[in-house]
Amino acid sequence: MKVLVLGSTGYVGSAVVRRLTAEGHQVVHFVRDAGRFGPEVPVRVGDLADPASLRAAVTDDIDAVLNLATPTGDEAVDAAAADALTGELQGSGRAFVYASGVWVLGATGEEAADEDAPVNAIPIVGYRPRIEQRVLASTGNDVRAVVVRPGIVYGHGGGIPGLMTGWAREHGAGRYVGSAATCWPMVHVDDLADLFALTLTKAEAGSVLHGVAHPAVPVAALAAAADVAAGGTGRAEPWAVERAAEAVGAPFADALALHQVVSGRRAVTELGWRPGRPHPLTDLTDRTDAAGGDRG
Repeated sequence: MKVLVLGSTGYVGSAVVRRLTAEGHQVVHFVRDAGRFGPEVPVRVGDLADPASLRAAVTDDIDAVLNLATPTGDEAVDAAAADALTGELQGSGRAFVYASGVWVLGATGEEAADEDAPVNAIPIVGYRPRIEQRVLASTGNDVRAVVVRPGIVYGHGGGIPGLMTGWAREHGAGRYVGSAATCWPMVHVDDLADLFALTLTKAEAGSVLHGVAHPAVPVAALAAAADVAAGGTGRAEPWAVERAAEAVGAPFADALALHQVVSGRRAVTELGWRPGRPHPLTDLTDRTDAAGGDRG
């Protein structure tokens, strides 16, 4: 397939591009600056805030569109982008895959929330459920629209666990926001890339899929593993939400304190997804002091 990828140079996007390329797909990068790639790399130049450039990028030879771009934070802009991209696909049966996230579910109970659970989005992703619905509504115009909600992404020293390692190195101990009982649903970036590749070829129109390999990973254990990764002994300390908000902003601090248990079983049963990369605790501790040097 010839796949237009938005957000192709990001943490998740780079892994997805590697996966798609390995499977023989041709990736077309949607970028603001074509100069970052060599002349042999297919690109379409534009901006997420420019619907005309988005429409122009979805030419007839594009078989599918994968939107992994970071939302702009402006609902009107992101809604216009979704409409522009899906509008160019209507009547064709071509795939449009939109990356959302499990934070749209809000706090869950102890029973794993699946894709049929009601949304209760926290402020940092407050309008994203409406973008999801906008995307899914395009199925009525013969677009094979799919929404994927990744969990907290880790692997290769990146994602929020990578930030946690930096905090441990800076503060002398691992830190977690909120309660030690808080858990996060998580997925390795390479497993997530496998899932996005599967959605392009196998997911049915109107599907919502959770990209979650580990339904509930305790944040206190993650913080301890991050301390080991930073060269420490595995200490973990609570970080009050108010103090974390001063450092990272209140919306992100609230997200870090969010307790969720989320199932990714649907992707396994319907698409044959087989996540198998190391558990996040193993991944962190196997990357001990990846930035170099022991912490004194």
